[in-house]
Amino acid sequence: MTLHLSNSPQDIAKAAELLQQGELVSFATETVYGLGGNARDDQAVAGIFEAKGRPRFNPLIVHFPDRQAAAQEVLFSPMALELAEAFWPGPLTLVLPRREDSRISLLCSAGLDTLAVRVPAPETARTLLRMADCPVAAPSANRAGKISPTRAEHVMDELSRRIAAVLDDGACTIGVESTVVSLADERPSLLRPGGLAREELENLLGAPLELPVADSPVASPGMLRSHYAPQAILRLNATSVGAEEAYLAFGSEPEDKGKACFNLSPAGDLREAAANLFAALRELDRSGISMIAVAPIPDTGLGQAINDRLQRAAAPRVT
Repeated sequence: MTLHLSNSPQDIAKAAELLQQGELVSFATETVYGLGGNARDDQAVAGIFEAKGRPRFNPLIVHFPDRQAAAQEVLFSPMALELAEAFWPGPLTLVLPRREDSRISLLCSAGLDTLAVRVPAPETARTLLRMADCPVAAPSANRAGKISPTRAEHVMDELSRRIAAVLDDGACTIGVESTVVSLADERPSLLRPGGLAREELENLLGAPLELPVADSPVASPGMLRSHYAPQAILRLNATSVGAEEAYLAFGSEPEDKGKACFNLSPAGDLREAAANLFAALRELDRSGISMIAVAPIPDTGLGQAINDRLQRAAAPRVT
């Protein structure tokens, strides 16, 4: 049975104890709920893949309470230090060279000589990481390729009986996964748009981020073509809604809203839309609709992350 824990000090301590014992615990970050396991325990990390049904070639993000803890496992360049100091704790994952003496399970790296690392923002998450006293590998707490969870009940619905506990810290404030930047090569590259806008990173760096080339190796979570998918088929950039479709709106809504409608942000606010995205897809999916028409989303700021998730959710399904 999966325990549904609160964010009380006693329950955080219980969750930390479970992680130390090699169990899997879901916990909230500012982006989505993660499925955590001791990143130094091969069996715990293998359990994450098993619980999610996740392809072994897809790397995992390892979470730390602070940069100093992360520096025990990866090598920070001056540029990496600059980014960490500016945006950690926060929704930024850095892909950095793995230290030769790193004790992180090789399963987290999926055969690469790099590690994806980050420091989450919520105090509950960082308290858990400090009390567990181990790096915690934590992809999103959902079945592989499905909609990421932004509330504890989403995790309970999907992974109950597959994991030891869910540490409930309320709804995630950002609602899309972290931005992933690789500093493994000479030029920094954006592997996945996310909760930190690309413009903010480029303003700090003073240069544009490189983009991964087509068919490049999966160096970070979220790079699979088909991902974040509901059962329903998505039709993107829809300017009208069919009678048998549901409608995922942004801003104004048409008079004919189809069989069901969820507005990501009636005010057209991209931050609000990002926070509501995965919950909206889950709600429309539960309506039994087979097709979801999605309103156009501006491709600026957090809109880039929203559109990335929608394009992957609409891609041909991996079987």
